[in-house]
Amino acid sequence: MKLTIIGGGIAGLSAAYYATKLSTFNLQPVEITLLESDSRWGGKISTDRAVFDEVPPLSRGDGQFIIEGGPDTFLATKPWGVALCKELGLGERLHGTNPNKKNTYVLNRNRLLPLPDGLAMMIPTNVEAILKSRLVSWFGKARMGFDFLLPAKAVNGDESLGTFVSRRLGREAYENLIEPLMSGIYAGDGDALSLASTFPYLRDLEIKYGSLARGALQIRAQSNGKAVQGSRSAFLTPTTGLAEIVEALVKHLQANEVKLRLNTAVSQILKIDSRYIVKLEDDSSFESDSVILATPAYASGTLLASFDPELASVLKSIPYASTATVSLAYRLNDIPRELDGYGYVIPRREGRKALACTWTSTKFPHRAPDEYALIRVFVGRAGQELPSPAGRGDGGEGKNELLELAMEELKLTLGIKTKPILSRVFMWDKAMPQYNLGHPEILKRIDVALENYPGLALAGNGYRGIGIPDCIHSGEVAIEKVTRDLSRISAITT
Repeated sequence: MKLTIIGGGIAGLSAAYYATKLSTFNLQPVEITLLESDSRWGGKISTDRAVFDEVPPLSRGDGQFIIEGGPDTFLATKPWGVALCKELGLGERLHGTNPNKKNTYVLNRNRLLPLPDGLAMMIPTNVEAILKSRLVSWFGKARMGFDFLLPAKAVNGDESLGTFVSRRLGREAYENLIEPLMSGIYAGDGDALSLASTFPYLRDLEIKYGSLARGALQIRAQSNGKAVQGSRSAFLTPTTGLAEIVEALVKHLQANEVKLRLNTAVSQILKIDSRYIVKLEDDSSFESDSVILATPAYASGTLLASFDPELASVLKSIPYASTATVSLAYRLNDIPRELDGYGYVIPRREGRKALACTWTSTKFPHRAPDEYALIRVFVGRAGQELPSPAGRGDGGEGKNELLELAMEELKLTLGIKTKPILSRVFMWDKAMPQYNLGHPEILKRIDVALENYPGLALAGNGYRGIGIPDCIHSGEVAIEKVTRDLSRISAITT
């Protein structure tokens, strides 16, 4: 059986990994081909292990700065990431966030104010901490208390995250507390994002407990102190960066004779009878029994347009936001204030061009040598244009603009006036899918359409989760679909 996977990001690599577990299909050997248009594997996972000349090689981390261009960690409470790492032999290499300096701040009127303790699944549960917080006015705090009194509202269909949280906790709590945390995950507009596709458990809490805070308190009590979904301490990363996962996957695939082809762009997928024809941009083509598209939804739509224009249109209707990360390294004595936490998030209402700032070397001390700090500025959210379109040429001009933007942000907020000793800029064009209102209906239409194409599946962050564990799981689910499809066909024909 010939299986072709298009897209060499974490979803495509994971799909190929789980495909190797098949060994044979109906006693036939499985020939797996993984195609990637870029010159490297990993997609948005991009780790730069940089060494600055003046750093002693025997300092912490062998003198390296571990710089992540895309995601910098993954959520441990979604099991698929941890499970894969353990299977790959990386279990002992996973690090959690620094437990000694875990403050998180919110930029509020040009001040960094601490995020109140007691956030469970993004919902405030510590009344005393909320009362002491300067992030919400006394009127806003009183409005938050109404969550304990307001009955669950019957909602016909989906509603936006912003509408829901504002309805339960008030608009001020949403804009000052919840929106910046949500933006740090989805880079989206909460007033457009679908609650059902982003944080469906919030609606479940309202229905089951009649109150978000009451529900979050109940779940926290039931967890017996263990980290729950959305808590700030349940994040992991390998010792020398997320690229370790990519490297281990590639090594496994090579050992299992998967055909790995970089710099191979696909132009079109055709369907002739029960077979798929994969056409490449160099005008060559080959046949395949099954195809998994682990590409962005809009790219998958382009590839499928020749034989299902309607499905292609649905896939292209999922919007994406462009983002960028700027990592900067400094000597600790050049930073006026102590980096005593994981960093800060920036509410949309502040009007800043940056979205968040991670104090990487505090969050994960092993990512920078002793006496040095590594800071990462995240830029780009729904409705915001980057200084220069990401992906144009080598991005040189745009990267310079983004570096200046990041340095200005650090000067305004942290008082850093010196130039960084090291910097890296990563630009991601149309990288973050937006699960806006109507997304659940889009998924239903996609699922119905795919039923007409046995052996065809989709994977990636455009559908049911944007994090690394979600993408890994999507690859596994895609393999299960094509295997199930072909088993059904085999049973009918025999």
